Amino acid sequence: MYHPPPSLKIAMTPFPYAIGVDATLAEAGQLMTEHNVHHLPVTGDDHAIAGILSGQDLMAVTKGKRQGRGLKVRDVCVADVYIVDLDEPIDNVVLTMAERHIGSAVVTRQGKLAGIFTWIDACRCFGDYLRGERPPVDGDDAA
Repeated sequence: MYHPPPSLKIAMTPFPYAIGVDATLAEAGQLMTEHNVHHLPVTGDDHAIAGILSGQDLMAVTKGKRQGRGLKVRDVCVADVYIVDLDEPIDNVVLTMAERHIGSAVVTRQGKLAGIFTWIDACRCFGDYLRGERPPVDGDDAA
């Protein structure tokens, strides 16, 4: 019997930490460390998605002799963020992430930030799947 792939909402991290474009890189680093996250959606003044900041991006800029001092999140974040709806089938998202060589997707619901889906979420979901722990296809547990 065929079972359609579940939607992204079963595997994403709901209600992610986010940071504003005008925050400093030090604030972003502190937020990532404090909450043990590796990706932060970046929002503009209107709370719209303005980009994504990864720990790897942050480390590349701040490595060495205080090169990141004085820079804002807007100066470093990736503006070409992969944004998907929370009901998008998870297989489409995982394959697109692999094709584009990216580590995360920002998840929205009705155009507003609802979650984040990272390669860690993908690995966790795949591990559960391999153990036979298939989540329900229907459900509205997310944002």
